[in-house]
Parts: sequence; C-alpha cells; structure tokens
Amino acid sequence: MNLRLFSSLTFALALLAIPAPAAELAVGAKAPEFQGLEGVDGKKVSLEDFKDAKVLIVCFHCNECPVATDYQGRYIEFVKKYQEKGVAFIAINCDIVNVDEENLKAMKARAAEMKYNFPYVIDPTGKLADEYTAKATPHLFVFDVQRKLQYSGAFDDKQKREKVTKNYLADAVDALLAGKTPALAKTKTFGCGIRNKPDEP
Repeated sequence: MNLRLFSSLTFALALLAIPAPAAELAVGAKAPEFQGLEGVDGKKVSLEDFKDAKVLIVCFHCNECPVATDYQGRYIEFVKKYQEKGVAFIAINCDIVNVDEENLKAMKARAAEMKYNFPYVIDPTGKLADEYTAKATPHLFVFDVQRKLQYSGAFDDKQKREKVTKNYLADAVDALLAGKTPALAKTKTFGCGIRNKPDEP
C-alpha cells in the first residue's frame, strides 16, 4: 500500500475514534435517568422518587465553587416558596476530582451548615453531568410534569444578588405551573467548570 495513502487512512481512523462532543440536551428531551444516588441524609435518591412533582429542577452544584456557594441561599428560598406548589428541587454533585472538598462527608457538613431543604446527592461516577450536558456549577434543568426539558441555564442573571434583574428559574417555573411554555428555554450558565474526569487537573 502506498505510504501516503496508509498514513491518510490511519489519520482518518484516528479521527473516527475521537468521541464527538455531546449535543446539548434539547428542549422537549426526557430527563436522563438516575438511580440510587446517595444523599447527605443517607437516603438513596432516584428520578422515580419525584414522579408526583408538577415540575422538577435538577441542579448541578458543588461545595467549593464560589459561584455555586453564592447561590445556596437562593436555592433554599426558592424551595421554601415553591415546594408547596408541587415543585421539586435536587442538587447533584458530579465533581469527582476534588475529592477532599467534594466528597460525601464534606457535602454533609455543608448541607448541615446551610440547612439545605432539598436533596443533595453525589454521583461518584461523574457521568450524570455528561448525560444532562451540564457545563458548570450551578447549571439548572427544569422539567415539566412529563419530565421533558423546558428550560436550562442559570438561576438568574447576576451572581451578586443586589444586581439581579431577571429571575430565569422562577419565570420558567411560574410559566409551567400556569400551563404555559417558558418565554426563555435556555440561558447561558456561569460558574465553575464541572470536573468529572479523573485526569482533569
């Protein structure tokens, strides 16, 4: 075989072996399944546990990202306001690199300190971030009663609470509870990149 042809074929096969980046979870897509994720309360949590919720929010969160920590209080206030309306909220930690600060023990301490009023679970494989196509902490996904995606992105438009002018999450949830489609299906999330690969620094 011609050496140049052989090299070209080898290069082409190498390209085929590189996995394509995952497409973002599209509006209308079903919520990726999860089962038996351990929570800070010692309970195992699965997607099925939220079957009765009118709206489900899946939030990718972590302990040490300064952006994520700035939003903890807002999560708590949101849950207090919306849980009686049939809205469920779960936070998932997929950071499997920073094991000292993002392990279950550290998560339990943070949840107790802040008095989390929502399930906070760990995905030890880190795969859920990929399946949900989460980009950063925080990154939120809002699913309707049929568990179809209706909104993904940021909680609001500013990390500093006093500068917030748009409440993306609340607006999306209010629309769904009213039987309407959210005006915005997607916003750009901001925060710390999710480190869910063992070889990440």
